[in-house]
Amino acid sequence: MHHSGQHNVPHLKTALQGPLHALESQFLNNSFLIEKWFRKQWPLTPPPLTCSVDLRNAGFKLAAIDTNVFPAGFNHLNPDFFPLCVQAVQATLESRYPCCDGLLLVGESHTRNELYFESLNQLKDIFLQAGYDTRVASLREDLLEPQEITLPNGKSFTLYPIQRQGDRVQVEGFTPCLLLLNNDLSNGTPSILENLSQPIEPPLSLGWGVRTKTHHFYHYEKVVEEFSQVLNLDPWFLNPFFCKESQLDFMAKEGLETLAEKAEALLKKIKEKYQQYDIKEAPFLIIKANAGTYGMAVMRVKSGEDILHMNRKQRTHMSTAKGHRTVHEVILQEGVYTFETLGTEEAVAEPVVYMIGHHVVGGFYRVHQHRGNDENLNSPGMHFEPLAFEEPCHLPQDAKKSHPCQNRFYAYGVVARLALLAAAREIHGVTE
Repeated sequence: MHHSGQHNVPHLKTALQGPLHALESQFLNNSFLIEKWFRKQWPLTPPPLTCSVDLRNAGFKLAAIDTNVFPAGFNHLNPDFFPLCVQAVQATLESRYPCCDGLLLVGESHTRNELYFESLNQLKDIFLQAGYDTRVASLREDLLEPQEITLPNGKSFTLYPIQRQGDRVQVEGFTPCLLLLNNDLSNGTPSILENLSQPIEPPLSLGWGVRTKTHHFYHYEKVVEEFSQVLNLDPWFLNPFFCKESQLDFMAKEGLETLAEKAEALLKKIKEKYQQYDIKEAPFLIIKANAGTYGMAVMRVKSGEDILHMNRKQRTHMSTAKGHRTVHEVILQEGVYTFETLGTEEAVAEPVVYMIGHHVVGGFYRVHQHRGNDENLNSPGMHFEPLAFEEPCHLPQDAKKSHPCQNRFYAYGVVARLALLAAAREIHGVTE
């Protein structure tokens, strides 16, 4: 089912279109420079095999706010872009693993979520269509034999338990040349995957047992600084300010004063930028667990007082991340308003862009009808507009001839690739 016509592409509220057009036209006018710059970067630090990036578009600012190297949501991509995904897999694997012909997709263990399984199956189909023998495996300890999973969309696939022999893993006699992790290892690295002779993408060091958001955003900040020099742009237009705070205990109220002080300092820094560009909105911060995902342990604050006056419910919410891990360290990140809305209800929307290798292969909008334009949309009640990206995001169009949304998608693809490059530098241990 593909909706044609422009009506279902989200539109910015017109009053806020001005400044982003400046950023978009800067990207479009310099697309040769931009693509040349990216081409020089990828050989230095090849990117993860799969990645999705959450963006927020404030009109005056278009920034990556989260980068997921174990993305779900492939089932939400526009089916018309399936061939693009297949080509991206072929191009990436042929250059990176020329001798590889079979791979194992390792899924999340904690979940029985059918939509997640649809994503996993979609990913498997992309690799199959690209000509790679592909099986789906789980690290679940209670999975003792292959299990047939039937999906809401009528498709089905087999979920295999992983077996290890020496320094290789296999499933039912199938030995893959490559493991693709779609499991974020929130609870640490399982020993069955350690010291394997088979390559693992992305490496185990990017699991949430090891990785931190601030480490990623240090790299993102550097990437944006380098990129902004090429375009002679203020890096702040693409980069949310951030800092981190450790040694916290939300339940015991330990470390909250320091957290509040850091929040005030960061808000002051943002306020100066808002004044410089004559932005009338009130600055805000998003505070989130420095490791982990799923929109858990996330709060929005507009002052240090908000932190000092957290009630028990808020402290409880902030104290635990995915996999029941206690939160002791957070990232304080400049909040980016989202002024993209969808439909007559003007539900708040944020774009999510998907990449395979360094190729942008599509995206969708995460939409929430009951959240404000400064709130975390990854929360109960959200839904997805999977077919919203009608045009592929990787082609700059002539600004005069084409629909503005296509140009918006090119801009999204540029910023998403900046975050992808930051993840690539994390993988290859580029030091801060």
